[in-house]
Amino acid sequence: WNTVLLAYRFLDYLDENPGVIPENLTVTVIPSLNPDGLYRVIGKEGRFVVADVSKNTEILASGRFNAHEVDLNRNFDCNWKPESTWRERVVSAGTKPFSEPEAEALRSFVMKNSPDAVISWHSQSGHVYASECESGILPETLEIMNVYARAAGYPAVKSFDAYEITGDSDGWLASENIPAITVELTTHQTLEWEKNLAGIKALLAHYNH
Repeated sequence: WNTVLLAYRFLDYLDENPGVIPENLTVTVIPSLNPDGLYRVIGKEGRFVVADVSKNTEILASGRFNAHEVDLNRNFDCNWKPESTWRERVVSAGTKPFSEPEAEALRSFVMKNSPDAVISWHSQSGHVYASECESGILPETLEIMNVYARAAGYPAVKSFDAYEITGDSDGWLASENIPAITVELTTHQTLEWEKNLAGIKALLAHYNH
């Protein structure tokens, strides 16, 4: 939920600073790809504040999954398997790649808009990770990973190796030759707004040419 609040804060920042996006760039912000899971944790639709967040640890953990109990970040077409791993848990990855409407919605958006880069906010490891699929890491992915990490003050890591991940969204983006990085906030509670604003500004400058 803290990554959703971070996205909201960024949207507010854009409203407050209408000239911050260079004229040659378009920025799209998707606060959450899992409205079912977010609703479990918040208990209402639309924008929310910290006080709305459930304090129940089981409810918080259940927010990872959609209404079909699928881990959406295992439902994409990069080394997909019907079961995958999240932390120490075996999780459902759906019946096939893009079996879930949320994953299909992101695929449709990406195919229609062909983004130059995608940044995903997650928590909680305090690092910036590159994306890769079977063809490895795209050179531009390494570039934007380092640009964001240096500006934000997070360590940059090429590959996540704490446990096997299959079917993740950033891996699928890599398979489509779209540079993508995952920014992991340090905790599940903090927004680290100033750090991430610095990372965003660095990427805007990187692509402003």
